[in-house]
Amino acid sequence: MSDVKKLIGGALSEIIEAARTGGPRVKVGLMAHGSEHGPEELAIGGRLAQQNNQSIQVVMIGPKVEGYDDLQWIETDPCDADIAKAMETAISDGTIAGAVALHYPFPMGVTTIGRVLTPAKGKDMIVASSTGTSAINRVEAMIRNAIYGIATAKAMGKTNPTVGILNVEGAQLVFKALNKLKENGYDITFGESLRADGGSVLRGNDILAGAVDVCVCDTLTGNVLMKMFSSFNTGGSYEALGWGYGPSAGEGWSKVISIISRASGAPVIANAVAYNGEVAKGEHSEKVASEVAAAKKAGLEDIIKGVLPKPECSEEVVAPPAEPTDEEIHGVDVLSIEDAVRELWKNKIYAESSMGCTGPVVKLPGKHMEKAKKLLAQAGYL
Repeated sequence: MSDVKKLIGGALSEIIEAARTGGPRVKVGLMAHGSEHGPEELAIGGRLAQQNNQSIQVVMIGPKVEGYDDLQWIETDPCDADIAKAMETAISDGTIAGAVALHYPFPMGVTTIGRVLTPAKGKDMIVASSTGTSAINRVEAMIRNAIYGIATAKAMGKTNPTVGILNVEGAQLVFKALNKLKENGYDITFGESLRADGGSVLRGNDILAGAVDVCVCDTLTGNVLMKMFSSFNTGGSYEALGWGYGPSAGEGWSKVISIISRASGAPVIANAVAYNGEVAKGEHSEKVASEVAAAKKAGLEDIIKGVLPKPECSEEVVAPPAEPTDEEIHGVDVLSIEDAVRELWKNKIYAESSMGCTGPVVKLPGKHMEKAKKLLAQAGYL
């Protein structure tokens, strides 16, 4: 009889808790060992997450820290392998909907979608991506990062997120590829740079102001941005701002595993747990699968093939006689600028590559401007 009473009591407690918090609580796992600031910093972060978000139940995974009985615990030895195994088991059996880890061996093709607090206007911005690798080739990776960033924003409830591409190598190729997807029917909304010349290729000013909802970049650059945004006021040893390196995303990947740094402080840990719970509740993996399917329908695979490096040609191209260059063609990516110049040389148009204020340019005589633009567009450089 006592067992029946316990079951009834437990069920009633769950009903009362659901009524109080507006629905079932999302259980998010948090590694409890490995921080440079000690295990208590992780426990404090878990407690903050739970106190600030009544819809979240934090499940600490690792050696128990005394004084934090308000958190659930899956106790293990202080061994990375044991903690990782316990976390994997808890995800697999449904004990937790997602997890926040200090490290995780993501397979090739899986990356994480970070989130920062931009200082100019106090606006949050997604950084796609910040750890892991969605593809070996940078341009392909950034195209996929854009899709995963959009999916993550939608899992957070942003139905029409704006997208911009950070002005790194490959940015123009990425923009052209994403624009081609849009022309083919993929639903993407490009944001605008705050600079006078506008466009969807972002400069440093834009990311400081959070000009877009999703900033697309390569993973290494994104990782640097995450560290800069999170700890620029602390000297780098303590990450105090933002939501961490974000949940994992990849084609065919179903786990919602977020990453924090060993330098992440309690405020970032708490935000990372809340971010993970939010997207898990928002069906993050399903959103990623849906966006990938929509992009494939719009020709994603062929578009990616079109931007991948082509085999080098042994044909030697000689520059025509030099002429004064008084005009510039913008919009050719830095990775393709020399090839674009040689394309014009093959057509007897003298041209030079150069770097302008907003990126690479092709310099040429003004009399050839119209023909040169057509040639470069036909060859896929514009």
